Parts: sequence; C-alpha cells; structure tokens
Amino acid sequence: MAELSPLRERVVAPRALPMPVSDDEVTWRPATAADAQAIFDCARAIDAAEHPHYVTTREEIEEELGHSYVDLEHDSLIAVDPDGHALAYGLAILGPSQDTLVRSILTGGVRPSARGRHLGRAVLAWQEARALQQFAGSDKRLPGWMIVWTFERAEATIRLAHRAGFRIARYFLELRRDLSKPVIPQQLAGFDIVPFDASRSEAVRLARNDAFRDHWGSQPTTEENWNDMVARSTFRPDLSFLAIAPDGRIAGFVLSEVNEEDFEPQGFSSAYIDLVGVPRAFRRRGVAPALLTRTLEAIAAAGLEMAVLDVDAESPTGALGLYTHLGFAEANRSLQLNKEF
Repeated sequence: MAELSPLRERVVAPRALPMPVSDDEVTWRPATAADAQAIFDCARAIDAAEHPHYVTTREEIEEELGHSYVDLEHDSLIAVDPDGHALAYGLAILGPSQDTLVRSILTGGVRPSARGRHLGRAVLAWQEARALQQFAGSDKRLPGWMIVWTFERAEATIRLAHRAGFRIARYFLELRRDLSKPVIPQQLAGFDIVPFDASRSEAVRLARNDAFRDHWGSQPTTEENWNDMVARSTFRPDLSFLAIAPDGRIAGFVLSEVNEEDFEPQGFSSAYIDLVGVPRAFRRRGVAPALLTRTLEAIAAAGLEMAVLDVDAESPTGALGLYTHLGFAEANRSLQLNKEF
C-alpha cells in the first residue's frame, strides 16, 4: 500500500468556523466549564430519547469538558435559550493518541423538545468544520476519521449524519447476562486471579493498550483518560479482576462499573463490564473465560441482576462467541459513523 501524504494535505479546512446566528430564542457560543449542569440536563433529555436503557453521568460531562486536550473556546459549541437551558451542544474532540489513526470524535446532540429547528444541522456543520481544522494541523501520514457514535434507534441522528456524508462503519452489540442463571467457573492453571488494585493501575493500562492494539479503530489509552476512568465514582474495583502471570505481568483484565441511576430506566440492577482484554502473549490459554466467570460470580454476589457489556459485532478476537458461550445475549445495537480522509 502506498504511503499516505500528510493529513493536512488531504483536507481543505475553513479559516473561520460556521458559527450559527443567534436570535431572541437561541444564543450560540462556545461552551465553558460553567455549562456542565446545562449540558448534563440536555444530555439526560437526549438519553431518554435515544438510549433509555442507560444514562449519562455528571462526571462524564465534567470529564469531557475538562480534558487537557480539549480547548473549549475552539472545540465546543452550545445553543442556549433565554432561560439558560441548553437546547443543543457539540464538541469536536481530537483524540490525543494517534498511533494508527487521527480521530476527531464528534459528541453532543439536540434536546428532543428543540428538534425540528435545524439545530442539529448547525451543530454538525460546525463540528465538521472544526474537525477539518484539526486535521489541517496534522503532519501525520495516517487516515483521518471524523466519528459519530449513536444507537440504532436514534434514527434522526443517523439520517442527519448520512445527509452530511457519514457512513456506517461498524456496529456494536450490547449484550446482557442474566445472573439468576448459574455461572460455571472456568479454571485457569498457572495464573493468579486477583481483584483490581491501584498499585497495578499503570500496568493494567499498558496491558490494555497491548490487548487492544489489533482491535478495529482502537488507539492507546493515555494516562489522563485512564486515571479519569478509574477515579470515577461508578468504577468498581471489587467487581474488576486481573490475571497475574508467574512473572508478575498482567495476563488479562476485566474492569467493571456500576451506575445505580441506570437501574430504573433499565428495569433491573446491573454492572457494566467496561473492558475485557488479554495481551497477545497470553491469548488462547483460557484467561478471558476465567476472568469473566470470576467477575460474573462477584457481580451476582453483590446482589446485581445483570451483567452488561458492549462488543464489536465484527471483532476478530472471537469475543462475541466467548460472550454468547458464557450466557450473554444481544439486547441493543449501537453504531459508529465515519467520514474518512
């Protein structure tokens, strides 16, 4: 395959961003950290319409607005009404890790009660323009992806992205495991399975980056992003487990979180398994099944009714087959839409 030219040579970026015009009903401006509550309220309204089975946390909003690599003055847009309520918001987040891809992740949305006023079109047009500016600053000879993540049921969002030239690149399956059904432990000879502890956190991050190196679209997790994740109030180290090799290396990991605010919209209590991984040197030794069954036992012992996770529908690792073998079943689908350069 011929080497790509620098990304900046493959895009045409606008000098100025297409800032929507404010009027008596809507004021458009960059977001600030002080908008966290207004954006959180808007996100919760979007949750109810597009993915009612789980909710966004205030911590997640604060993280997104507070990342060191996000310049809110240039990377964010918010539409507020005269009462200060957020009607729509959007960010174009240039991913800090760029080993095999340069990604601009477009997040946000429009409050359902404000839809039909072309706010979504304005936000997406602004986000695309900002992403092009970001790409125009890159000398890397790597593909550039603008990314929109959404759920299959979010038909209006998918239509909007399609009109803008985005195409579905991948589906992801939300799987659930009913913990009222028995869990059959899987033995793992030669490795110790231990709960997650902070002293091993950095080693687990590095193991994660090795394990996901061959996963579609994945880029390394930075220390900042990792530390944010394990510091969340929803992170559950007691429901997260590590496989330790005889030489002390991390041979596998399962990390879980519990957001009790999900329970009511879901209709059941649950733990979300955020990460499952086995570094390549330890694959095909039964590490993942042993870790997962240990995790399922712990989640059930905590009195939770379901374990939930997401998996790439086309994962080359055989993950989907493993999960279904352990009793997981599909419940929802999400998707990634890309515009690629």
